Amino acid sequence: MTVARSAVLIAVALVAALAIYLFAVRGGGHEYTLIFENAGQLVKGDNVQIGGRAVGSVRSIELTSTNQAAVRIGVEEPYAPLREGTQAIIRLTSLSGIANRYVAISPGPDASRTLPDHSTLTTASTTTAVDLDQIFNTLDPKTRKSLQGVITGFQTELDGKGPQAAAATEYFNPLLSSARRLVTETTEDEDALTRFIVSSSRTVSAIAERRDDLADLVGNANATTGAIASENRALSQALLLLPTTLRRANSTFVNLRATLDDLDPLVADSKPATKDLAPFLRELRPLLRDARPTIADLSTLLGRPGPNNDLVDATRKLPGFQKVASPAFANGTGALKKGEPVLEFARPYIPELVGWFRDFGVGAANYDANGHYARIQPIFNAFQLEELPAGPAQLVPLPVAQRLDGLQTGMLKRCPGAASQPPIDGSAPYRDSGGNLDCDPTQVVAGP
Repeated sequence: MTVARSAVLIAVALVAALAIYLFAVRGGGHEYTLIFENAGQLVKGDNVQIGGRAVGSVRSIELTSTNQAAVRIGVEEPYAPLREGTQAIIRLTSLSGIANRYVAISPGPDASRTLPDHSTLTTASTTTAVDLDQIFNTLDPKTRKSLQGVITGFQTELDGKGPQAAAATEYFNPLLSSARRLVTETTEDEDALTRFIVSSSRTVSAIAERRDDLADLVGNANATTGAIASENRALSQALLLLPTTLRRANSTFVNLRATLDDLDPLVADSKPATKDLAPFLRELRPLLRDARPTIADLSTLLGRPGPNNDLVDATRKLPGFQKVASPAFANGTGALKKGEPVLEFARPYIPELVGWFRDFGVGAANYDANGHYARIQPIFNAFQLEELPAGPAQLVPLPVAQRLDGLQTGMLKRCPGAASQPPIDGSAPYRDSGGNLDCDPTQVVAGP
C-alpha cells in the first residue's frame, strides 16, 4: 500500500467519524408545529431560515380541523431549541416564482423560557405570505383605471428625460437599503408603532375638524411671509447687526442670571399674595370693560389728525408757554407773598362777613308789588351800659347827638368773635398768637 493511498483512507475515515459524531451530537434537531392561516404554496422540503441562514426544513404540511395549515418544521442545533416569543413568517424569494417559499424564524429573547420539542406556535405568532394574486385581486376596475392614469402620467413625466431617469436609478439601491433599515427599526417595537399610528390618526382627525382655522393659519402665514419678504433689506440689515447685539447682550444675560437669583426670595414671598389675585382680576374685569370708551377718548385726546388739536401738540408748545409764563408766575408769587399779611388779618373776620351776608339776605327778603325791598337804618351806639347802685346794670338809650361819639372811643377795635357773648371754652374773642391783629380783646358784649 502506497503512502498516497494510506492518506486517502485516513481522510475518509476522519470524514466518516465526523459525520457519526455530528449525527450523534445533534440528534436530528428539534421539531415544532407552526399554524398558518394558509400554507401560501409552501411545500415539503422548503428551507427554514434564521437571519437568512438555513437552519432546518419543512417536514410536513397538514390541514387542521379549522381549515388552517399545520406546518411541521425541524430546526437544527445550535439554533434550537426555540424560545417563547418566537415569530414565524412565510416569505417569498421573488414575486414571480411559485414553489420558492421558505419559513423565516425570528427567535424569541434569550431570557425567555425554551419551548419543548413538538410545541405548537399558533396564528398569534405566525404570518402568512401575501401572494401577488391577492394584491391584484384588491384592484377593482376604478382602481385599475386610476393606476393606468398614474402610469400614463409617469410616461408623460419621463418622456425625453431618459438620461436623467437612468442617473436617478443609481440611487435606488441606497434608497432601498436605507428604507429597509428604517422599516426594520420601525417594526422592532410594534406596540410603539401602533400607538404612533393611532395618535397620528387622532391628530389628523383633530386637524380635519379645524380645517377652516388651518386654512386661515396658512393664509396668515402666507401674508406674514410676504410681508417679511417685502422687508428683505431691513431683515438683512437686522441679521448683520444681530451678532453685535448678541455679544453686547451676553453681559446683560449674565447679570440677569444673578438678578433672577435675587428675585427668588421676592417670588417666594409673593406667592401667598397671588391667591387673592384671581378674585381681584375677576372684579377688575368689569372696570376694564367700562373703561374702554374712556381709553378711546383718551387716545383721541392724545393724538388727533390735524394741527394744534391734541395733547401732543400742546406738549410741543409747552416750552414757549414756559418762557412766557415764568415772569408772570414769579410776579404772582411775589404778589401772594405780599398779600399774605392781608389775608392773615382778614381770615378771622370771615364768620362776621358771612353773617353780614346772611343778615343782608334776610333784610332783603320783604317784597311788595314792585318786588323785593330792604329797610336799612344805620345805628351807632344807641345804648350804653350804666351801673345802678341798687340793682344790675341796665342799657340806657343815648341821645341821638351822642350816638356817634363811640367812633372816637375805640369801640370799633373789637377782636373777631367779640360781637357776641364769649363762649365758655374761651375760643372768642379770637387773638392771634403773634399779636398782629389791631384789636382790643377787652372790648366784649356786655352781659353774662
